[in-house]
Amino acid sequence: MISALLLGRKNSVGFPGKNLYPVVGRPLALYPMLAALNSKYVDEVYLSTDDERLMKLAKDLGVQVIKRPPELCTKEALGEDAYLHGYQILNEKCKMKNVKIELLVLLFCNAPTVLAEQIDKGVEILRSRPEADSAVTVSAYNMWSPLRARRLNSNGYLDPFVPFETFGDPKSLNCDRDSQGNVFFADMGLSVVRARCLKNLEEGLLPQKWMGSNILPIKQWGGCDVDFEWQIPQVEFWLRKHGFSETKT
Repeated sequence: MISALLLGRKNSVGFPGKNLYPVVGRPLALYPMLAALNSKYVDEVYLSTDDERLMKLAKDLGVQVIKRPPELCTKEALGEDAYLHGYQILNEKCKMKNVKIELLVLLFCNAPTVLAEQIDKGVEILRSRPEADSAVTVSAYNMWSPLRARRLNSNGYLDPFVPFETFGDPKSLNCDRDSQGNVFFADMGLSVVRARCLKNLEEGLLPQKWMGSNILPIKQWGGCDVDFEWQIPQVEFWLRKHGFSETKT
């Protein structure tokens, strides 16, 4: 059994209503739902939420709903805990059917930069690499290299966020954004994971423990989970470049 599990809660501090914000003529959350529904490997699709409007959108598409408890719907609640809650419910359902979960396809309602083909690729990668824990979409954002990151010190000045010595001899470093090679970020579009990643959540690597430790990339460009309204043009650009329009999915 391969199950897809989406997360989307009602309240957002940075961008209220983001999951249902219209993007290329459709609610933002529709895109990851469509990706899961159109995967040739996904057997069932679930949404974990406390948002009645998201529930209706899901049910209209044939996505099953898990009502997330209030303690997992606060801004302090971690996505990994919501995924674990959803997995535990799915696992119980599978036990009743006498089937086992082979893989989980983990998605976010505010991360529309995902395609059914990427889900299928993630499944195929893990089936061919049994030692791997997960396969996740990554995008290269070299302009956000940790070499360039800064933090405020106690005097209000900007210091390196990571000591330059971490990257080697500081005299050999330069400010070119590509000087350290590609800087890949898990763009939150997609995580295809083995059930053991959620069973043994505390053994996973930060910052996304649900990915486990042995993580394989599904490379793409421009992947983005929307947390602020200014990100909408980026995901609209991505969607149009991948063939979406107001009349086409």
